[in-house]
Amino acid sequence: MAGKARCTQAGPQYSFFAASTEDTVRLGRCLGELTQPGDCLALIGPLGAGKTCFVSGLAEGMGVEGRVASPSFIVMRCHPGPIYLYHADAYRLQDPAELEEAGLYEWLAHGVVAVEWADLVAGVLPPDALRIHMQYEAEGRRIVFSPVTARHEEMMKALGECVSWG
Repeated sequence: MAGKARCTQAGPQYSFFAASTEDTVRLGRCLGELTQPGDCLALIGPLGAGKTCFVSGLAEGMGVEGRVASPSFIVMRCHPGPIYLYHADAYRLQDPAELEEAGLYEWLAHGVVAVEWADLVAGVLPPDALRIHMQYEAEGRRIVFSPVTARHEEMMKALGECVSWG
């Protein structure tokens, strides 16, 4: 189904197929419209899977202005908006505790935290972090959400029906 995004539910996970970079950004935008302070989004996937594109859309949906760039060399970038977006990258951390020491829980008290390469710091993330796995497929990307709270489930239902999606 080239050029079209679609969603399927598989047990406790929600799987979205993004046929293009624009679909990935759009999915992030839809999720951004549903976030609230204290949300932690754990982005997991290989290099180039679309994590930063997704966060760019997330920022748009949250009302953040300005360009979103990967925080690869500085651990975290703060993007002010109606709700602050703290965009972290764990790829170059030597120890997962570095993310916590940098201010992870303080960021969560004031905004939404999106962590790229979250699998590398899983031990310091909140247990209620929404895991978002991104992987390549032949004609696009598979983005799989693993909700762990009732609120996440509601977010997934809304995400699947997002008016910005189509």
